[in-house]
Amino acid sequence: MNENVLRYIKCPCCGADMGLTDDAKSLICDGARRHSFDFSSKGHVNLALAQSGAGDSKEAVRSRSDFLNKGYYAPIREKLCGLLLKYKNDGFVIDAGCGEGYYTEGIAERGYLTAGFDLSKFAVMSAASRMRCKQDIRRFAGVASVFELPIKSGSADAIVNIFAPCAEEEFARVMKDEGILIVVSAGEEHLMGLKRAMYNEVRKNDERADMPKGMTCLAQERLRYIVNIEGNGDILNLFSMTPYYWRTSRADAEKLSGLKSLSTEVDILFTVYTKEGKKDR
Repeated sequence: MNENVLRYIKCPCCGADMGLTDDAKSLICDGARRHSFDFSSKGHVNLALAQSGAGDSKEAVRSRSDFLNKGYYAPIREKLCGLLLKYKNDGFVIDAGCGEGYYTEGIAERGYLTAGFDLSKFAVMSAASRMRCKQDIRRFAGVASVFELPIKSGSADAIVNIFAPCAEEEFARVMKDEGILIVVSAGEEHLMGLKRAMYNEVRKNDERADMPKGMTCLAQERLRYIVNIEGNGDILNLFSMTPYYWRTSRADAEKLSGLKSLSTEVDILFTVYTKEGKKDR
């Protein structure tokens, strides 16, 4: 495990520095209680204080991975990495709410020192496998809430927050003064084709309510394209990734059951923030 990553991690119990045990199988803190956290066989470590089983299930993670592996959202990953390179061409990047690691992997492949955190142990297990945390010493995956990141204050050169809750206060704490935050969210036309396939009345997406209020917005860019999804399995996997999965009636959801292909809009907003009052470059 990379000591460069470990120097940014703090003990979630007492806030002390973390280090490796002699056998490199666990993290152990320098505090009086010497709190210890074991690495899994996949290379991730659970640093969440509340063991509630929160986050995506194993089945949800598998569905998400199957969909993303087909490349339907590859332009989103490329756009994210391009923006990251524009503002920070190296350094330590945190993926806050990393899910199964599709975007985290893209960041790590660009050479950044990368850490991904999510509350779902199944998602983080997948992220650790994607990032090859056991083989690559510049990558780290941990179970933790985005509202309680086990990261020392002023550590991150950049944070990416992709379709996950935006914890502005916590992000500001762990960011360097010159650090950036990239929030990736759904635009007003995102997945309108999917919604038209289910609902009689379709309205545009509302702006998310948890965007940062105390940071300075450097820039906002929009990515729009049409994606053609082939096969009912991929369509259902996409549906399971969306908030509509939990809000849609059984009758409306069943309208997707016989669908073999779907053309839908992808509409994504990338908003870049800093703690300082800098203008767009």
